Amino acid sequence: MLAKALTRIGADVAATFDALLPVPGDARARLYEAMRYAALGGGKRLRPLLLVATAEMYGVDRTAALRAACAVEAVHCYSLIHDDLPCMDDDALRHGKPTLHLAFDEATAVLAGDALQAFAFEVLTDPDHFGDPFTRAEMALALARAAGPSGMVGGQAMDIAAETADFDLQAVTRLQQLKTGTLLGAAVEIGAILGKVSPEGRRQLRGYAHDIGLAFQIADDLLDHEGDAARAGKALRKDAEAGKQTFVSLLGADRAREQARLLVDQAIAHLASHGAEADLLRAIARYIVERDH
Repeated sequence: MLAKALTRIGADVAATFDALLPVPGDARARLYEAMRYAALGGGKRLRPLLLVATAEMYGVDRTAALRAACAVEAVHCYSLIHDDLPCMDDDALRHGKPTLHLAFDEATAVLAGDALQAFAFEVLTDPDHFGDPFTRAEMALALARAAGPSGMVGGQAMDIAAETADFDLQAVTRLQQLKTGTLLGAAVEIGAILGKVSPEGRRQLRGYAHDIGLAFQIADDLLDHEGDAARAGKALRKDAEAGKQTFVSLLGADRAREQARLLVDQAIAHLASHGAEADLLRAIARYIVERDH
């Protein structure tokens, strides 16, 4: 089930981005080509899958869910572009390809990231595709909170600070909740918003998203520690070389692996009130700790 869902979401996201980002016949063409290079450049598409899987539990039209999913993925893509820049992580590979600033140039990479961030909110707030203004506003607010200083960007700032400070387990957990977990949580939240689930009714879904967010990062730390760079499509073991504390450095590989499994079990337990309609979300939780890239 999951393999089929991953294949389908990858194809659907690529097709949606392709339709949403046509290259204009003017001087902006290089910018759009760079945006497409990032947005259509592969990846696990975990955030879109989480959003679509959640939305479809509540009978949301798949086309609408995919547009919202591409908005969340556009924010993720922008963050990777900026994270790879020389002033940040200075990475040369992303998804097995040259990072965007190397494939194009540094200025274009900055602009492409800026443009993808704005594009995400343009997609979410388009009244031609999301007719209910309250739904549009709630989706935009959820994504803004997840992406900004109280979410992903705040986590990235903490990640930079971690290069010159000793972070304990609590600080590393907070860092990763913000840098990685909030955007995964936004995908689930926006799927539920599209499904007209009340804020109170989303509590268990938030618990699920919180736990898979931490499990995802622990799994990433384990892959960075033990994985194959060719399989990962990016450089590995950079955090260790930079002296940053990670779940693996603080807990050890065996304890970190066990903690990830416990978090997945806990995430699945949050879905106990759902039946077979939540099986894909359960499968995604298990995939998070079983993946090899």
